Amino acid sequence: MEKRATLIPEDKIAAIRRAVDLAEVVAETVTLRKAGKNLLGLCPFHAEKTPSFTVSPDKQIFYCFGCGAGGNVFSFLMRRDGLSFREAVRLLARRAGIDLPEGLPPKTARREGEAELLHRANRMAAEFYHERLCREPSAAAAREYLARRGVSEAAIADFQLGYAPASWDALIAHMTRRGIGTAVLEKAGLVVPRKDGSGFYDRFRNRIVFPIRDEQSRVVAFGGRVLDASTPKYLNSPETPVYRKREVLYGFDRAREACRARGAAFIVEGYLDLIALHQRGIENAVATLGTALSLEQIHRLARFAGRLVLVYDSDEAGLRSARRCIDLFWKAHADFRRGDVFREEEADTQILVLPEGHDPDSFVGRHGAEAFLELVRSRAMSLVAFLIEHAVRTHGLDTEGKIRIVHDLTPSLREIDDPVARALYVQKLAERIGLAETVILERLKAPAAAASRPAVEAPAAAPAAVDRMEERIVAMMVQFPEILSEIDPEAVLAEFRDPELVAAGRAILDFGLERPDRLAELLGRLEEGPVRRRLAALALAEESWTRKGCLNLVARFLEIRRRQDEANELQKAIEKAERERNDAELQRLLLEKQRLARRRRQESRALLHGKSTEA
Repeated sequence: MEKRATLIPEDKIAAIRRAVDLAEVVAETVTLRKAGKNLLGLCPFHAEKTPSFTVSPDKQIFYCFGCGAGGNVFSFLMRRDGLSFREAVRLLARRAGIDLPEGLPPKTARREGEAELLHRANRMAAEFYHERLCREPSAAAAREYLARRGVSEAAIADFQLGYAPASWDALIAHMTRRGIGTAVLEKAGLVVPRKDGSGFYDRFRNRIVFPIRDEQSRVVAFGGRVLDASTPKYLNSPETPVYRKREVLYGFDRAREACRARGAAFIVEGYLDLIALHQRGIENAVATLGTALSLEQIHRLARFAGRLVLVYDSDEAGLRSARRCIDLFWKAHADFRRGDVFREEEADTQILVLPEGHDPDSFVGRHGAEAFLELVRSRAMSLVAFLIEHAVRTHGLDTEGKIRIVHDLTPSLREIDDPVARALYVQKLAERIGLAETVILERLKAPAAAASRPAVEAPAAAPAAVDRMEERIVAMMVQFPEILSEIDPEAVLAEFRDPELVAAGRAILDFGLERPDRLAELLGRLEEGPVRRRLAALALAEESWTRKGCLNLVARFLEIRRRQDEANELQKAIEKAERERNDAELQRLLLEKQRLARRRRQESRALLHGKSTEA
């Protein structure tokens, strides 16, 4: 959504929108070809082989019919480059040669000023640590450790690895000389106040330091690894105004384009695991920051990769980490109404458990990148397959173990709405533990009171032909808004049944859309979500509307809704006659119901075969 809280004048935003051609901006990332009035290309936001990413040069909007991404030039840049709205506006203003006012409201200025100062402090700290690692004699042990782990000098430079001296105040002294005081350093999480209140000391001491960057490659935090037996082994920055752990992945700024190009992302747990993969050309890899994956991280990755592979060690700690992530992915990422989640060769989310004794770093170091990729192809498992193997490993295959395995997996199997997928996994489980499928199926039919997860809603029934008219009417409103002055749109929306389409129609009316060339502005005012995506998709459909066709569509819709209400009232009257045992009245009402049913069938056939008469 284009946040008006940024207080960039509306006329400036409109001027930028007019001056910058969306197609030119998109063409920097996507190869576009002509497709009627629109342009078509491969989506930059998810992996696909058949182009479904559509740009309308006339309306200055885009929409992907594959992943649902849609919007205007500002939202395209925000999504592609991970920018805020304000940053996207400023970048496009420079591109268009449009000057923007520098003044900000005091609160915004303070917030942005603080963020800029913290970014500067983190950048200077990263430079300080890197310089120490490369040049200081006291960093010899750190350099030797990295060399033993196979980290090249090029990787040290690329990831700007550093060394925090053992001194209690080396960073404080360095930053103070450069005008950065301890108040800023504390806010950035770089120093810790002494318990006696006498000052501060450096948070990172005698550690190899890994700068953590956001999507725009700004240093926002650090991770530090000890070189001796000190604890904790890894120490991370606390959360700060510029660092929210749930939203950041190590190496994501470097991996983003590779994830998009390859359509997949590998998720590992350690800094050195990630560096090892990147050094060997597996650049579509990111690492978590010492915690389990969050919903925010999953959603961020899913914008760039349609397939996510979680890579874990085979030891108990690795398997526990994998199991913890399953519930999160189960709720946030898997869609049980789509078959591809369950076909293991096409699973959206997979788990790879490495051979015993290996982590990603050691495996690629010994066997190489191609062996790792072959391992992914041959051993990566879907979520349900991993659950089966994990349950077998946990409980064993004796009689008691089999009982516990079925008990543990019943809630997960119940949630699979696709009957084919469920049948295949029941078959797989039955074969794995040597039990008849019928026994497992009977267990699934039993009451689910003990299920550990909430059931996934079943897919909604397909809309009736008349309900599809609601979508046609919203398409008409957004493509031919001139008609709105000749109908009563409030009365039309009052008859809608689809809440999403009601919201879309309401957005059009509230905005006051009077011509299609303001669609980009309308989409910019809507939050990212199903309503904006639905509007973008409807706006890009190429249809020829006429005044007469629009009026006929609305009239037919209202008439059919009126008859539906009439039928509902008739049904109530029939039920009343049955209760009162009024046979004569009941006979009359049933004949009337038959007459209305014949008329509805005729109208449904007309709706299905007469679309061209509406436009």
